Amino acid sequence: MREEAMRGADEAAGLTRAECLRLMSTATVGRIVFTEQALPAVAPVGFVVDGEDVVIAVPRGSRLPAATRGAIVAFQADDLDAARRSGWSVTVIGRARVVRDPGERAREALRPWTAGAGADFILVSCRQITGQRVGVSPVDAHETAA
Repeated sequence: MREEAMRGADEAAGLTRAECLRLMSTATVGRIVFTEQALPAVAPVGFVVDGEDVVIAVPRGSRLPAATRGAIVAFQADDLDAARRSGWSVTVIGRARVVRDPGERAREALRPWTAGAGADFILVSCRQITGQRVGVSPVDAHETAA
């Protein structure tokens, strides 16, 4: 029985599309994964969820708009608590496009991370979205406390 409980701690509980979108909307920092000079690249970015799109603000002059324009990219957001060994992680795959007007909600909520005049916006459509909750189950927590 204990062996089965320990295996359960390593497994992740899958999330529905609606749960993924809801959880992502609670985060403010994520990572965009793209290809740069034929190599994988990852950049931390501020974002908001707008319907079923992820909107990212980057400072004008950033390499991201050119690197992601029209490309299929991955985007990941999560909330992990190392002390409790629990949390969630959501990954989106979709086409990125540069937009001039991301909509009122995104414009108000987003500021590029680095100082500078103005921002460019990258919109990632959530074509494929997967997520999981991770952590110790209540059974595991009880057994480790005993």
